[in-house]
Amino acid sequence: MTAPTPLVQTRQLGRWRIHAIQAGGQQLDGGAMFGVVPKVLWERRIAADARNRIPLGMRCLLVEHDDGLLLIDTGSGNKETSKFHDIYAIENAGAEGRTMLEDGIHALGFTPDDVTLVINTHLHFDHAGGNTWRTPSGGVEAAFPNARYVVQRGEMAWATHTNERTAASYFGPNWDAIVAAGRFDLVDGEPEIRSGVQLLRTPGHTPHHQSVLLTSGGESAVFLGDVTPTASHLPLPWIMGYDVEPLVTLESKRTLLARAEAEGWLLIFEHDATTAWGRVAHDGKSYALTGAD
Repeated sequence: MTAPTPLVQTRQLGRWRIHAIQAGGQQLDGGAMFGVVPKVLWERRIAADARNRIPLGMRCLLVEHDDGLLLIDTGSGNKETSKFHDIYAIENAGAEGRTMLEDGIHALGFTPDDVTLVINTHLHFDHAGGNTWRTPSGGVEAAFPNARYVVQRGEMAWATHTNERTAASYFGPNWDAIVAAGRFDLVDGEPEIRSGVQLLRTPGHTPHHQSVLLTSGGESAVFLGDVTPTASHLPLPWIMGYDVEPLVTLESKRTLLARAEAEGWLLIFEHDATTAWGRVAHDGKSYALTGAD
């Protein structure tokens, strides 16, 4: 699989420029991605390969905020083995030893040193793997050395106390060095952590998953994370088998999408291989994108 393109998509949100950076491609089992939804239904939206895998992205969002560059989620990083990349069909290598996320940041005229805040929706390896990077000498360091990192306190506890069901998704090297340096800020609930940047609790995929609401100049956008990973997951019961509390996901989606429709939010999809964003409407039966935005 070739990683989804384009690498960067940019638009205005009020006073801010926001950049959707495709930090790589991956392929996961379609049945796992759609849970109890029958294949005859989901494959009409996303075709599977011979191994029943569907193409997915790892989209991150770079925000040119008034207070400095803000990054939401960081992709899978550079620390995992070739065997791991083969299992998940991860393609995220960039130019000159960089990752695709780094390539996207550089293409916009910035460097990782310019990022002042990193927000993780949760700490699964494909959302937080790029928090740190493996140096040429083999050490692991913060990938954004001048940034504070933010996640829900409960998510950090969940990530560091795994069980047989969750251990395959959480890897300590993605945060250990940052925690040790005292640069991970653990939050509770739904604070506004910068002007116009509010965290929204959207549990279900993990018990402490969060989405990020951005509001500037009368416009709002929400970075969904895994509460609705692709545009094909907009119907309320289309929920991943990976979610640890799928009925909680259902209620998170119901609340979030109703508010998004009522207030005209732009939705930003993290794992959609082709669709970065769009607005949503309910036709009396289900939610769907209203068209190109």
